[in-house]
Amino acid sequence: MNSEEVSKYLGQLDGRTLREENDAIVKLEELGVDIPSLLLKKYKISRRWLDRASCVYHCIRYAKTNEYAYQLGISALQDKSKTVRHRACMLLSVAQKQEAVEHLENLLFDEASKNDAIAAIDALRNHNQDYFVDRQHSGKVTLKIDQGAR
Repeated sequence: MNSEEVSKYLGQLDGRTLREENDAIVKLEELGVDIPSLLLKKYKISRRWLDRASCVYHCIRYAKTNEYAYQLGISALQDKSKTVRHRACMLLSVAQKQEAVEHLENLLFDEASKNDAIAAIDALRNHNQDYFVDRQHSGKVTLKIDQGAR
Protein backbone atom coordinates (compact mmCIF):
# COMPACT_ATOMS: atom_id res chain seq x y z
CA MET A 1 0.00 0.00 0.00
CA ASN A 2 1.33 3.39 -1.01
CA SER A 3 0.44 5.94 1.66
CA GLU A 4 0.82 8.81 -0.82
CA GLU A 5 -1.81 7.24 -3.06
CA VAL A 6 -4.11 6.63 -0.10
CA SER A 7 -3.72 10.27 1.01
CA LYS A 8 -4.37 11.48 -2.54
CA TYR A 9 -7.61 9.51 -2.86
CA LEU A 10 -8.77 10.43 0.64
CA GLY A 11 -8.20 14.07 -0.28
CA GLN A 12 -10.63 13.69 -3.16
CA LEU A 13 -13.41 12.88 -0.68
CA ASP A 14 -14.26 16.51 -0.12
CA GLY A 15 -17.96 16.80 -0.94
CA ARG A 16 -17.41 18.67 -4.19
CA THR A 17 -17.75 16.17 -7.03
CA LEU A 18 -19.52 12.85 -6.49
CA ARG A 19 -18.00 11.31 -9.61
CA GLU A 20 -14.46 12.07 -8.42
CA GLU A 21 -15.33 10.81 -4.97
CA ASN A 22 -16.72 7.54 -6.33
CA ASP A 23 -13.62 7.09 -8.48
CA ALA A 24 -11.45 7.66 -5.40
CA ILE A 25 -13.39 5.01 -3.46
CA VAL A 26 -12.85 2.53 -6.31
CA LYS A 27 -9.12 3.28 -6.27
CA LEU A 28 -8.98 2.82 -2.49
CA GLU A 29 -10.80 -0.51 -2.84
CA GLU A 30 -8.24 -1.57 -5.45
CA LEU A 31 -5.47 -0.75 -2.97
CA GLY A 32 -7.12 -3.11 -0.48
CA VAL A 33 -7.26 -0.64 2.41
CA ASP A 34 -9.87 -0.65 5.17
CA ILE A 35 -11.90 2.26 3.85
CA PRO A 36 -14.23 2.72 6.85
CA SER A 37 -11.24 2.86 9.20
CA LEU A 38 -9.62 5.54 7.04
CA LEU A 39 -12.86 7.50 6.75
CA LEU A 40 -13.38 7.43 10.52
CA LYS A 41 -9.87 8.84 11.00
CA LYS A 42 -10.45 11.49 8.33
CA TYR A 43 -13.82 12.40 9.86
CA LYS A 44 -12.26 12.99 13.26
CA ILE A 45 -9.71 15.50 11.91
CA SER A 46 -11.86 17.24 9.28
CA ARG A 47 -12.84 20.84 9.91
CA ARG A 48 -15.06 21.26 6.84
CA TRP A 49 -18.59 19.88 7.03
CA LEU A 50 -18.39 18.81 3.37
CA ASP A 51 -15.42 16.57 4.18
CA ARG A 52 -17.22 15.07 7.17
CA ALA A 53 -20.43 14.56 5.17
CA SER A 54 -18.43 12.80 2.47
CA CYS A 55 -16.86 10.46 5.02
CA VAL A 56 -20.25 9.44 6.38
CA TYR A 57 -21.80 9.10 2.92
CA HIS A 58 -19.08 6.78 1.68
CA CYS A 59 -19.27 4.63 4.81
CA ILE A 60 -22.96 3.87 4.34
CA ARG A 61 -22.17 1.00 1.96
CA TYR A 62 -20.11 -0.67 4.70
CA ALA A 63 -22.56 -0.02 7.55
CA LYS A 64 -23.89 -3.58 7.82
CA THR A 65 -20.52 -5.28 7.92
CA ASN A 66 -17.92 -2.93 9.36
CA GLU A 67 -17.65 -1.74 12.94
CA TYR A 68 -15.66 1.38 11.94
CA ALA A 69 -18.51 2.45 9.67
CA TYR A 70 -20.99 1.96 12.51
CA GLN A 71 -18.77 3.93 14.91
CA LEU A 72 -18.54 6.74 12.38
CA GLY A 73 -22.34 6.85 12.25
CA ILE A 74 -22.55 7.07 16.03
CA SER A 75 -19.93 9.84 16.16
CA ALA A 76 -21.56 11.80 13.35
CA LEU A 77 -24.88 11.99 15.21
CA GLN A 78 -23.26 14.74 17.29
CA ASP A 79 -21.89 16.69 14.35
CA LYS A 80 -22.69 20.40 14.17
CA SER A 81 -23.85 20.02 10.55
CA LYS A 82 -27.45 18.98 9.91
CA THR A 83 -26.39 17.31 6.64
CA VAL A 84 -23.79 15.20 8.43
CA ARG A 85 -26.34 14.19 11.09
CA HIS A 86 -28.83 13.28 8.34
CA ARG A 87 -26.29 10.99 6.71
CA ALA A 88 -25.41 9.49 10.09
CA CYS A 89 -29.06 8.60 10.64
CA MET A 90 -29.17 7.00 7.19
CA LEU A 91 -25.99 5.04 7.89
CA LEU A 92 -27.41 3.71 11.15
CA SER A 93 -30.65 2.75 9.40
CA VAL A 94 -28.61 0.65 6.99
CA ALA A 95 -26.45 -0.82 9.77
CA GLN A 96 -29.56 -2.25 11.42
CA LYS A 97 -27.97 -2.47 14.88
CA GLN A 98 -30.62 -2.09 17.54
CA GLU A 99 -28.17 -0.56 20.01
CA ALA A 100 -28.09 2.54 17.78
CA VAL A 101 -31.61 3.44 18.95
CA GLU A 102 -30.38 4.84 22.26
CA HIS A 103 -27.93 7.11 20.41
CA LEU A 104 -30.58 8.22 17.93
CA GLU A 105 -32.97 9.07 20.77
CA ASN A 106 -30.57 11.85 21.80
CA LEU A 107 -31.41 13.61 18.51
CA LEU A 108 -35.12 13.72 19.32
CA PHE A 109 -34.51 17.02 21.11
CA ASP A 110 -32.78 18.57 18.08
CA GLU A 111 -35.48 20.21 15.95
CA ALA A 112 -33.26 20.19 12.84
CA SER A 113 -32.63 16.42 13.04
CA LYS A 114 -35.65 15.14 14.91
CA ASN A 115 -37.46 13.77 11.84
CA ASP A 116 -34.33 11.97 10.63
CA ALA A 117 -33.87 10.40 14.06
CA ILE A 118 -37.51 9.29 14.16
CA ALA A 119 -37.18 7.76 10.69
CA ALA A 120 -33.96 5.94 11.62
CA ILE A 121 -35.48 4.58 14.83
CA ASP A 122 -38.53 3.44 12.84
CA ALA A 123 -36.25 1.71 10.32
CA LEU A 124 -34.40 -0.07 13.10
CA ARG A 125 -37.46 -1.11 15.09
CA ASN A 126 -39.11 -2.48 11.94
CA HIS A 127 -35.90 -4.10 10.65
CA ASN A 128 -36.34 -2.28 7.35
CA GLN A 129 -33.74 0.24 6.16
CA ASP A 130 -36.17 1.48 3.50
CA TYR A 131 -38.30 3.14 6.18
CA PHE A 132 -35.63 5.82 6.54
CA VAL A 133 -36.69 7.13 3.11
CA ASP A 134 -40.18 5.59 2.97
CA ARG A 135 -41.50 7.38 6.00
CA GLN A 136 -45.12 6.58 5.15
CA HIS A 137 -44.37 2.84 4.74
CA SER A 138 -45.89 2.93 1.26
CA GLY A 139 -43.53 0.31 -0.14
CA LYS A 140 -42.96 2.58 -3.14
CA VAL A 141 -39.64 4.04 -1.99
CA THR A 142 -36.51 2.02 -1.33
CA LEU A 143 -33.06 2.83 -0.05
CA LYS A 144 -30.65 1.16 -2.44
CA ILE A 145 -27.10 1.00 -1.23
CA ASP A 146 -24.34 -0.32 -3.47
CA GLN A 147 -22.56 -2.72 -1.13
CA GLY A 148 -19.41 -2.73 -3.30
CA ALA A 149 -16.26 -4.51 -2.30
CA ARG A 150 -15.66 -5.07 1.40
